Amino acid sequence: MAYRRTAAVQARLDASRREILKAAITLLTEHGYAGCSVAAVAARAGVATGTVYRHFPDKATLLTEVFRTAATREISAVAAAARRPASIPDKITAVIDTFAGRAFKSPRLAYALLAEPVDPAVDAERLVFRRAYRDLVAATVADGVTHGVLPPQNPGVTAAALVGAIAETLVAPLAAGSPEPDTIPALITFTLRAIGATDAADA
Repeated sequence: MAYRRTAAVQARLDASRREILKAAITLLTEHGYAGCSVAAVAARAGVATGTVYRHFPDKATLLTEVFRTAATREISAVAAAARRPASIPDKITAVIDTFAGRAFKSPRLAYALLAEPVDPAVDAERLVFRRAYRDLVAATVADGVTHGVLPPQNPGVTAAALVGAIAETLVAPLAAGSPEPDTIPALITFTLRAIGATDAADA
């Protein structure tokens, strides 16, 4: 007869896994991927190294899940900003302000999520979440075009270009840990001009 875990045993396993992920995200926030060795994660979580491997068969699997967890939290915050009742330019402004503002509040984590060299499996997840950001921006741009607030354009191409430009703009200051004070306002101005929001306002 196959062994079935009881609800209590499963709950303990789930709690252990959550603590391991929490410890790994804390280390990622403090030291980047270089500080997320399995031994370091185990020590921070207060468990044996073998316990980490019980949940994650190798470091790449652990880091992929860490990235997915941290990135999901960030994109959820940006998505919430995009859903607020506001004009299209204000929605775009809120998206950039939220994305860049959160990045500058936690620069080491943001650099790890955006650009730090990682295992190919984590890099693949990075592409998934970059597309998610693109789709968020594209939906907002498409809404603006539909309602005549923005000029006709390909929302997907516009959004992909913007997400790439914004990420590239943030990488250097995040790596240095010293963002320029006008970076976010400059990004907002650039983005509104790029999507034609300022031209529409002038018209």
